Amino acid sequence: MENTQTNAMPRIGDKAPEFKAVTTQGEINFPADYSGSWVILFSHPADFTPVCTSEFMTFASMEAQFAKANTKLVGLSVDGLYSHIAWLRTIKEKIEYKGMKNVEVNFPLIEDITMSVAGKYGMMMPGESSTKAVRAVFFIDPKGIIRTIIYYPLSLGRNFQELYRVVVGLQTADAFSVALPADWQPGDDVIVPTAGSCGVAKQRMESKEEMKCYDWFFCTKKLDKEKVLSTILKK
Repeated sequence: MENTQTNAMPRIGDKAPEFKAVTTQGEINFPADYSGSWVILFSHPADFTPVCTSEFMTFASMEAQFAKANTKLVGLSVDGLYSHIAWLRTIKEKIEYKGMKNVEVNFPLIEDITMSVAGKYGMMMPGESSTKAVRAVFFIDPKGIIRTIIYYPLSLGRNFQELYRVVVGLQTADAFSVALPADWQPGDDVIVPTAGSCGVAKQRMESKEEMKCYDWFFCTKKLDKEKVLSTILKK
């Protein structure tokens, strides 16, 4: 009988599936150990592979940047703990890539040789590989709710500026009760939630804030970059 667990995938708005696991930084109880912080839980296909190596070096180099946005990193692959440790040591001691060298990975990398965690999070996709996790990325908020999910195939490395943009964007949308347009970056105009009618939109514009309305359903306002960053980022 086919194991359908590997095809299951939590949805945006779901509670992050709970698990306990051994990692390169000790045991973790997820997501309870990360309550109060945003978390990026991500999977990679295998240790000692080139695309994954480039990604881990980039994640490690950006860890402090994510930390300022109250975001912690947790990695996973279906390799064992000793393979993880040996691979991360090799990265630090031997790999220099795009100006990154002596890179030390300090965030936890989960051992998942039974594929139990990968199964809970739908990281195993038999059409891509039955023995390697795809490049899944789960953004989980401080209450343990999944807020964004991004999947990449084995052959395509992730865009890390986009992953960081998602973290900042989600927190901005929450903090200011706005939506964010295509390609939004801090400092760009944000979308005011739909007013419901032209009259209501006009009333809001006159009484509360300056808005630009393209039509009754599409209004934007300015949101200063420094205001966004001072709200989102830790000093």
